[in-house]
Amino acid sequence: MILPDYWLAQPTVNFDETMQNAFDELWNSTLSIGGCPTIEFTLRYSRWQFLCHLADHNNIAVHGSGDPNIAVFEPRQSSDLNEFGNQKAIYAASDGLWAMFFAVVDRVRVGSITNACIRLADEAGTFQGPYYVFSVSQSALPNQPWRSGTVYLLPRSTFITQPPMAFGSYQVHFAQLASFEPVLPLAKLTITPEDFPFLLQIRGHDDERLQEYATALQTGSPWPQDL
Repeated sequence: MILPDYWLAQPTVNFDETMQNAFDELWNSTLSIGGCPTIEFTLRYSRWQFLCHLADHNNIAVHGSGDPNIAVFEPRQSSDLNEFGNQKAIYAASDGLWAMFFAVVDRVRVGSITNACIRLADEAGTFQGPYYVFSVSQSALPNQPWRSGTVYLLPRSTFITQPPMAFGSYQVHFAQLASFEPVLPLAKLTITPEDFPFLLQIRGHDDERLQEYATALQTGSPWPQDL
């Protein structure tokens, strides 16, 4: 892998026909209820596998939250270091596992988070990944700032994808989506910290150093050392 070693590869899983059929059956039965039902997940498979399957095969955008009672998603002004992520929009993911991070991290107990989900495409158009990075404030990490949360499944029709960027001979494709119109969720799934497969790999960062990095990026001031 050409990325630094703190990037995490998605766990290897054989999404065989039996698993996919079970996921599709559960999804179709949930949609038949109408409204935004809570998915009754009793399958022997992992929730992250279910969410990744839906995002990959059912034209679904995925959004993790600590609020279990969102009836409609409205565009809100974001604050992000990159132009795409700094718009008045609804943000979601095209990757089910990445969205789980936002459901299980208690934002009240961490000063900041930094995270990403990408795929790499070589010159032949062959994709590698997805790869992830997850980090919260170093000061909060010893206190295990996790919570149970909710992952919402949204129709993807109004969402656009963050444009790719060059990385050497590769193209980096991002899993971040944005919609500029209100969106009604199709269904939701309750998630516990134990459902998140990278819980023990969440890193810690220094909030002050992260702010120095952000300031340099936004203002063109001298680049901080030893990031």
